[in-house]
Amino acid sequence: MTTIRIPTPLRPYTNSQAEIGVAGATVGDVLSDLTRQYPNLRQHLYKDSGELRAFVNIFLNEEDIRHIRGAETPVKEQDRLMIVPSIAGGCSSAGGCSSSSGRSSASGRSSAGERSSASGRGLQPARRP
Repeated sequence: MTTIRIPTPLRPYTNSQAEIGVAGATVGDVLSDLTRQYPNLRQHLYKDSGELRAFVNIFLNEEDIRHIRGAETPVKEQDRLMIVPSIAGGCSSAGGCSSSSGRSSASGRSSAGERSSASGRGLQPARRP
């Protein structure tokens, strides 16, 4: 069974599970199975129109599916998917803020350390000690 890694901010919607077994022949099928198992997760991944939200990145074996075939990307049982929220903007410790979009990485953080909010409705800078 294919597994999908859930980022920490979305785990409250998956009963705190970090990895979930999902079924499907494509990434789209797998995400449908995930949201069937955890319906409250759907609003955080998809727009009302049914499109995947722009700030939700899906990686298949560490490659962004947008660079493969998107939701039509085939998956195999041994594949591992990761949901990685995008990051944008933020403030540095020097007080400077930017509004340009950041790129997400498999770590879920940009080089500036921002992270997505758990609500999926906005972005917040990472807390600094």
